[in-house]
This record gives sequence, C-alpha cells and structure tokens, in this order.
Amino acid sequence: MASDTTAESWGDRFFRWGPYALLGLGTLLGAATAGLFLMTRGEKYATGSLIVAALVLHLWWNRTGPGRPEHNAAGRAYYVVRFALGFALTWLNPFFAVYAVLGYFDADRLLPRRQMYAGMFATAVTMAGSQSGGLPPAGGLQWVAFGALFALNVALTFVFADISLKDAKRAKDKAATITELELANSRLEQALEENAGLHAQLLVQAREAGVNDERRRLAAEIHDTIAQGLAGIITQLQAAVDSADPGAAHDHVERAATLARHSLGEARRSVQDLGPGALEHDTLPDALKNIVETWSDSMGVRAEFTVTGTVEPLHDEIEATVLRIAQEALANAGRHARAKRVGVTLSYMDDEVSLDVRDDGGGFNPYAALQRETGRGFGLGGMRARAERIAGTVDIESEPGHGTAVSARVPLVRHG
Repeated sequence: MASDTTAESWGDRFFRWGPYALLGLGTLLGAATAGLFLMTRGEKYATGSLIVAALVLHLWWNRTGPGRPEHNAAGRAYYVVRFALGFALTWLNPFFAVYAVLGYFDADRLLPRRQMYAGMFATAVTMAGSQSGGLPPAGGLQWVAFGALFALNVALTFVFADISLKDAKRAKDKAATITELELANSRLEQALEENAGLHAQLLVQAREAGVNDERRRLAAEIHDTIAQGLAGIITQLQAAVDSADPGAAHDHVERAATLARHSLGEARRSVQDLGPGALEHDTLPDALKNIVETWSDSMGVRAEFTVTGTVEPLHDEIEATVLRIAQEALANAGRHARAKRVGVTLSYMDDEVSLDVRDDGGGFNPYAALQRETGRGFGLGGMRARAERIAGTVDIESEPGHGTAVSARVPLVRHG
C-alpha cells in the first residue's frame, strides 16, 4: 500500500512538472543546434512563440486540470494542443522530440481508449520523424529510415498502451476494493451500533430477570424456613391446647420453642447468605437424617432415612437444593398427607443424585395442586423451580387414597 501511494505520488509529480522539464531540455537542445539545422530567423521566432504557447498551456492545465474527471473534453483538448505544439516544434528542430514524447505517457489518462491509440500513433509519427533526421523526410533513404523507425515506435506504442491499460485496471480494482472496504466498514459500524443497542437491551433484561429470580429465591427461602417453622410451631401449640395431659402439653410447648429457636436461626442465616444452617457443620446425609428425625418427633409419624451409593461432597448449591426439596416434601406430608409412615432415600449415582420422599398418606391430584399454586412459586412448584435452577427435575406421583412419591434428580457436581 505504501509503495502504491509512493508510485502515485511520483506519477502525479511527473505529469505536473515533467512537461516543464522536457520543454526546457528541448529548448536548450534546440538553441544549441539551431545552426546545425540552418534555422532561419522566422523559424527561430516561430520556435520561440511555440515554446511560450506550450508554457502557457501547461500553466493553464496545472491550474485547472487536477480534480477533473478522466477523459473529459478539457483533457482531450489539452492533449491535442500539446501534440500540435510538440509536432510543430519537432518539425522545426528534431531535438524537440524530447518534449513530444509526453504523448506516450498520459494518453490513457486524457483520452478514451480508441482515441488513446490514435494519440500514440500520432506521437509515433513525431518520434520517427525526429529519429530519422527531421520532418518531413528529405529523401528516399530517409523515408526508409522513417518507415522502419515508425514501425518500431508503433511497437512501443502497443507496449506503452498495454502498460497504461494494466495500470488503469489496477487503479480501478484498487478503487473498487477501497469502495468495498469502505462499504464493509460502514456495515460493520452499523452492525456494531446495532449490537451495542441489543447489548444494552440484554443488560436491562438480564438485570430485570436477575431481580425477579432473586425475589423468587428469597420468597422460596422464606417459605422453606420461616413459614415452615411457623407452621410447625402452630401445630405443636395447637396440640398442647388440645391435650388434656399436662405432661404431653408441656412436651408440645417445648417442641414449639425448639422449632421457634431453629426458625429464628434459619431466618438470620437466610438474611446473611441464604444457605441452610443444617449444612454448616454436617454433611448432606447427616443434615437430612437430622431433619427427618426432627420432623418425625414433631409430627409423631414414623420416618426412615436411607443412603445408597458412595457419599461424596457436593457443590454447595446442589446440597442446599436437595435439602430444601426434602424439607418442603416433608412439610407437605405433615400438613396434608395424614401419613403413618414416611421414607426418605438419598442416592448417589454416577452422574446424578436422587432424593425420594414417599408416604402412605391420603394422596392428592398433583396437576390440580400445581394449578392452584400458579403464580406463587412455592410448594410443589417451588421444588421444581429449585431443581430446574441447577438443571435438575422433580417428579410427583400421587393420587387420592394411594400416597405420594416425590422424586428429585439433580446433577452430581462435586465440591470444588
């Protein structure tokens, strides 16, 4: 690219200042050889007038030519007048051919293609006349020399024409490439602006989605901790009120106080990091075992906990999700199932962890229950939403009179 720019710069400089230099050189050679060609005083005056005319022509062209489109009428007129001046000067003194040779170099810039060849042939006539001894040829031998030199110059004409056409094609290809690049850059800038707008919209949408998701998580966390704790406290206090045995009533009150303390601790922990406190010091199996035993004691329902597979430490979010799903399933069984027996199984498999909570209670219609929960995101829907956040699933199988089975499947993502 830099070499092309340099070549264009030298070319522009030549076409701007070259005619002056060649005209000056021809004038010096003509003055030095005026006596050799026996020029009369009239021919000398004519030569001087033509030199002045050529100088004026180039001054005019350098002031008006730059910026004109190729092959315009002014350019064609400039070429024709310059050729006539060069031909006339060469007729008067053959050494002015050094000025007339300009017709070879800029014919493609100033003339259309057909006229370009005509201009070069005319220049070939001038050059052959100069090289054969002058115009017009004086004798038979000089005419033979003129013919041979004209043929040679015509061959040179084709060489110059081929070079000029290739240069013109390269220039057009380069201009087309630059135009395509500019168009591509324009399209790229437009695409970047559109992408920036889309990015801004996506950021707003992501921010809104994050806020909504965080609200759902907070609501689910409150439901799984405070709401469940309060429900258990109410159950124990109601049992204490309904009990005629002071000792049994006292036990129910103690359980209610224990649940209240536990719920308070969970609420504080939820405010801090939204992580279940049961997992702070215990593994997931131990935490689930404690939850099942506590639930069994508080509800007076036989509950068994089983672990299968090789126990592995899981990612905190995986363990928290499994624990919350177990808490919700047990809470639902305690509130609605009127079960006599509950079984909780935690299974570690190759690439997933499963949690199954089964009871022999009264059962229900899962579809109808989910429809009633629509828009709240707690209970059954909350369990599914928790699992889906970590690419897991929750399936619920139940029908009236045949118990309930809650089955959660989550990826086995190891801790760290």
